[in-house]
Amino acid sequence: MSSFTRFDYHMMAHALKLAERGRFTTSPNPNVGCVITQGDNVVGEGFHYRAGQPHAEVHALRMAGALAQGATAYVTLEPCSHYGRTPPCAKGLIQAGVSKVICAMQDPNPQVSGRGIAMLREAGIDVAVGLLESEANALNLGFIKRMQTGMPFVQLKLAASLDGQTALANGHSQWITSPQARQDVQAYRAQAGAILSTSQTVVNDNASLAVRWSELPAHIQSDYSQHELRQPVRVILDRQHQLHSSLRLYQTEAPVLRVAQQQAEVCVALDPQGRLDLSQTLATLAQQENINHLWVEAGPTLAKTLLEEKLVDELIIYLAPKIMGSDGRGLFGALGLTEMGQVLELNINDCRMIGPDLRLTATLKQ
Repeated sequence: MSSFTRFDYHMMAHALKLAERGRFTTSPNPNVGCVITQGDNVVGEGFHYRAGQPHAEVHALRMAGALAQGATAYVTLEPCSHYGRTPPCAKGLIQAGVSKVICAMQDPNPQVSGRGIAMLREAGIDVAVGLLESEANALNLGFIKRMQTGMPFVQLKLAASLDGQTALANGHSQWITSPQARQDVQAYRAQAGAILSTSQTVVNDNASLAVRWSELPAHIQSDYSQHELRQPVRVILDRQHQLHSSLRLYQTEAPVLRVAQQQAEVCVALDPQGRLDLSQTLATLAQQENINHLWVEAGPTLAKTLLEEKLVDELIIYLAPKIMGSDGRGLFGALGLTEMGQVLELNINDCRMIGPDLRLTATLKQ
């Protein structure tokens, strides 16, 4: 087992910070950062910005120049070993003459995992793996899940009053949550590869489901200009073909994928209940559209079905300090439960205030 120094931890933490800077632009590629050091000095650093552009290691090597000879490279993901849209980074590190490479984690793609490390070791480079691995995993949950399972990482967003209502009895719901919470939602949207909703939600709300740069938190606006942000694909379940071109959904540049049995961009079968097959839909998005991270904004029916079919990886729940009464519209449809042993139990992993609202991050108990 490798023994890492305090300096190693500090450098890998810096590489992870660099990797985070790509979270709004790199999809479908992973977020990767790289730092190159000579002794106690950083001589090169970089991060992967966008698919098809140079990888993190290339940026760091360019900055280091001749100082890469005999240096140590800290990389948040195993350097690639194959030719794709860019040359293999493992080969670039070898040609630059680095003496040691420390990786946070191996490539999660089972077809290539370990090959970059093997290439480096065959060239006589000392390689250590596993430094801040859990932190590196957390940066690429969607990419890892797609590579290992062929499914996207699914986040279900919910917003309700303190008593669990999403709208008044007459359907009015704007706005339950605060401007700060809505800014937070925009940031989550911006990190996703796609947003999933239903035609009923889109038609009822005339929703665009696009990232509105002007509503993003100020720190994101300062780091990314409007044209830099990647708009997620809007994926709309439209079994009854309710979508039409006059909707705001079609007034933005972001692509739209309709999901239906036929005559749609994504065609899937119906499940035994006569609904569009959600598992097939998610698999198609991951395997054919390269969607790593799916953000879901929809009503109680879709939310309930996703949870029942255990297709949700994480719930993001905003609770506003408001009471709307039992005649309002609830978060979920009827679950038909008759015993407490049947209830869906959650693990609350994070709880924080977003303006006046409470944001819960939760996962289903296994």
